Amino acid sequence: MTRTTPPDAARVVAASAAWIWVPEQARTVETDDFLLVRYPDWFFHPLELARFDPAGDLGTALDAALAAARTFDLPDDAELTAWVRLAAPAGLLEAYVDRGGVVDETLDVLALDLTAGPPDLGEAGDGVDVRWVDDVQGLRDLAGVNVEVFGGKPVPEEELEPSLARWREARSAGRGGQVVAYDRGHPVGSGGVSVVDGDVRLWGGGVLEEARGRGVYRAMLAERVAEGLRQGAGLALVKGRVETSGPILQRAGFHVFVREVSCTLPL
Repeated sequence: MTRTTPPDAARVVAASAAWIWVPEQARTVETDDFLLVRYPDWFFHPLELARFDPAGDLGTALDAALAAARTFDLPDDAELTAWVRLAAPAGLLEAYVDRGGVVDETLDVLALDLTAGPPDLGEAGDGVDVRWVDDVQGLRDLAGVNVEVFGGKPVPEEELEPSLARWREARSAGRGGQVVAYDRGHPVGSGGVSVVDGDVRLWGGGVLEEARGRGVYRAMLAERVAEGLRQGAGLALVKGRVETSGPILQRAGFHVFVREVSCTLPL
């Protein structure tokens, strides 16, 4: 079944604007104008300008954010990832470029009304199965896929058990979790889901290039949407890469609301 009626735009805008994830291992600098997040070193974007909504002059606030970013312990070649999100101030992308920013990624913000039930996602290829991460090996498999698809570094071994405990607690509380897709026993896909305020947020979905075209992404999408429905979610929200997951999501009935752009800025 392909959906034709888009969700309420105001709800999507509000849910997207509220979508900021700060893990407990991260460090932050927050002011009225911005939120900087210093993720652990193994993340593919170790430093991110997660929120930027200046009340005054845009350039002055941006320079203050860049100055604050330089206070973190970072390699000499470190860069800041900064987003142009929904409701971004006019001229923000140009301000990034003026300070040496380079467009890094473009995402579609897509949403699906779940009140009529799950979308029809078809069948995955033979040998493809999706498992919830519930042990250390599953977390290793997920991390390995993430590194190959998105970049970054492998999660240190000493971080695996604490991370697993956090995800187990989240799953048991109905707040989401992470899945790994396997093709004949080999990990080929990864994805996460969070259930927040009656919405299900789908994130981190990626498939190894050699496994694409076998329904792996759709299988992970189906399992994550099903988890949202089990928790009573009425809206599915995802930010998908325009070249890869975006077209799959649109075929599944998700509606595109806007595009977000990220830049990398030198420090």
